[in-house]
Amino acid sequence: MIEVDDAGPIWTITLNRPSKANALTAQMLSDLADVAERAASARAVILTGVGKVFSAGADLDAAKAGLATSPDWERLSGAIAALPGLTVAALNGTLAGGATGMALACDIRIAVPRASFFYPVMKLGYLPQPSDPLRMAALIGPARTKMVFAAGQKLGAQTALAYGLIDEIVEDEDVMVRALALCADVAAADPVHAQKIKAMCANMQ
Repeated sequence: MIEVDDAGPIWTITLNRPSKANALTAQMLSDLADVAERAASARAVILTGVGKVFSAGADLDAAKAGLATSPDWERLSGAIAALPGLTVAALNGTLAGGATGMALACDIRIAVPRASFFYPVMKLGYLPQPSDPLRMAALIGPARTKMVFAAGQKLGAQTALAYGLIDEIVEDEDVMVRALALCADVAAADPVHAQKIKAMCANMQ
């Protein structure tokens, strides 16, 4: 259900559970965190999914069984944020709930036109993962972050782009092509040089 292509300088991590909207089970979440922790050697990492939805977040049955409060959510987003290579979330569809954290931790987010973004923790009675509101607020500001987390608003792709939650809207058939193109210069460069440039960009935030 988690597919990893780590044969070259650009790693691709794919959620492949389309019959369940790529909702994450405890095992999938743990596997994602494991992969992210060992991806330090990658020049770039692309996260994407199979089907019409990137991820619906936690599998509801698993969430009720304790997945909603698993430390693996923070382990995953923290590992992605710490990667020295360029990270791109190639969002093939809607992104919801706890799965939002892995995309927020990426350097760049691109999405297809039909994608929407929501995090229904207020409605469901859960707390968000601690780093998720902080990372979202850094991108779109605290008031708009409250619209998502506290007011339960769903953002369409155009609104997400205008707010700065995503960086580009890309047609469905082009999303992976565009993600690979964004990683091309990093993959071809000296890794130390590429990592220094990424670190300089981060220090400007």
